[in-house]
Amino acid sequence: MEEALVCRREGEVVEALEVAMATELVAMEPTVPSLVDRYFTRWYKADVKGKPCEDHCILQHSNRICVITLAEAHPVLQSGKTIKSISYQISTNCSRLQNKVSGKFKRGAQFLTELAPLCKIYCSDGEEYTISSCVRGRLMEVNENILHKPSILQEKPSTEGYIAVVLPKFEESKSITEGLLTQKQYEEVVVKRTDAVSATS
Repeated sequence: MEEALVCRREGEVVEALEVAMATELVAMEPTVPSLVDRYFTRWYKADVKGKPCEDHCILQHSNRICVITLAEAHPVLQSGKTIKSISYQISTNCSRLQNKVSGKFKRGAQFLTELAPLCKIYCSDGEEYTISSCVRGRLMEVNENILHKPSILQEKPSTEGYIAVVLPKFEESKSITEGLLTQKQYEEVVVKRTDAVSATS
C-alpha cells in the first residue's frame, strides 16, 4: 500500500520539477515564491564532510522524495568557476549510472547513506568537488543531462541542474531532516561567514 502510494505520487514530483524547469521563474516581486519553493521544502547541509563552503541543498517534496542540488554558496556556483567535467563514477567498482530501478518496489536501486558520494565535479582551475547524498535512502535517478551540458548545473541548480533524486525509507521520512538546516538557518550561516571574512580583511 505504502509503495503504491509512493509510485503514484512520484509522478507529482517529476511533474513539479518539469513545470519548474519549463518556467524557471524569475519572480517579478520578492514576495512571489518560485515553483520550486511552492512544491518543495529547502533543507541545507553546510560544510559537507568538514569542507568549508561545500554546501548542499535538499529539496524535499511532500511525498518524501528528495532532490539533491548544490546550495547557493557552493564554490562551484561562484563567479569565475568553469566546470570541466562531471562524473558519476565513484570508484572502480561503483558508478551511479549503473543504478537501474524497476517496479513499484524500486528493485535495483542503490542504497545511500548520508555521506555516500553521488558524483564528482571537476573544474578548469584544477579544483574538484565530491557531492554527497546528505540523506539516507534509495537512489531513484541521477541527472545525466549535466554530463553533456555541465553549465546547466551552474545556471539552473535547483531545476535542470539537479544532481540526483533520492527516496528515503518511509519509517525514516520524518527523521531525515535531523541535522539539516532550514533556509533561514542556512542564510544565517552564510551571513556569519561573510562577516568573518569582512572582519579578517
